[in-house]
Amino acid sequence: MSEEVKNKSEYLVEVRDLKQYFPIKTGFMKTTPLKAVDGVSFSIKPGETLGLVGESGCGKTTVGRSLLRLYTPTSGDVFFDGERVDEKSIGHMRKQMQMVFQDPYASLNPFFTVGEIVEEGMKIHKMYHSETERMERVYELLEMVGLNKDHANRFPHEFSGGQRQRVGIARALALNPEFIVCDEPISALDVSIQAQVVNMLMKFQEEMDLTYLFIAHDLSMVRHIADQTAVMYLGTMVEYGSTRDVYEHPVHPYTRGLLSAVPVADPDYEKAHNRIPMDGEVPSPINPKPGCRFCARCRKATAQCHEETPKLRDVGGGHMAACWNL
Repeated sequence: MSEEVKNKSEYLVEVRDLKQYFPIKTGFMKTTPLKAVDGVSFSIKPGETLGLVGESGCGKTTVGRSLLRLYTPTSGDVFFDGERVDEKSIGHMRKQMQMVFQDPYASLNPFFTVGEIVEEGMKIHKMYHSETERMERVYELLEMVGLNKDHANRFPHEFSGGQRQRVGIARALALNPEFIVCDEPISALDVSIQAQVVNMLMKFQEEMDLTYLFIAHDLSMVRHIADQTAVMYLGTMVEYGSTRDVYEHPVHPYTRGLLSAVPVADPDYEKAHNRIPMDGEVPSPINPKPGCRFCARCRKATAQCHEETPKLRDVGGGHMAACWNL
């Protein structure tokens, strides 16, 4: 009991050794596991943002979906406010945990009006006593995200990508959640709109004491919004710590390579800045070989890197990295 109380007071979300494998047909009546997420662990304190970064296909989105049990995890534990998330508990947790999806074009029902989309969750969870009260809340939410009540009677195809994502955010906020998984919420938007959406999310976080898992491949945006940053590579976590430590003192070769590729709007800096090349392609996550997942692309890889899988270890002040050469 004391451990549960401790978790409640310290972390809102805690993920322990999460694994998500998908069976892939590789022959006649034969399947091989695609290890999309392979032993990921992290914690998020109330009111904070964890930025989850990495290349496309590294398992970031799968982590978010498994955390909310949109996928049933292969193994591992997820705790929300000290309570284990499973098939039974997720029913009453749905109101507290919501998601903003990556594609604003695919995530909204094209046959529903915007008002019906935002209202749907409130109807399912029987919030408010009447249709009038629910619609008043819908209008309030649309105003909050920069739309107006007239938009409630329109359909998604009548809006731009940025406006659709605002509708998606309003839908996520409709149930007054504590935790929101933001799955690359700006990657499909114009650059001019991206900063507006991120600043809006930060504003809501401050006003409503929200907690975010912010999934992205835009490292500059993650640095702007995240308190903690976790770096994923091929289903595993290679570095994890405060955003300041990860960005200013990266220790894993993959993190260093990623950060060296971030463009900076300073010609003199770019001219003097040496990028760290990462040769080769990301290996297949289908039945990966033993050893470090990054060793085939790492210039410092040793025999140990090819034979033994490194685990996250503290390199100082809670800054964690999985590398044999630290």
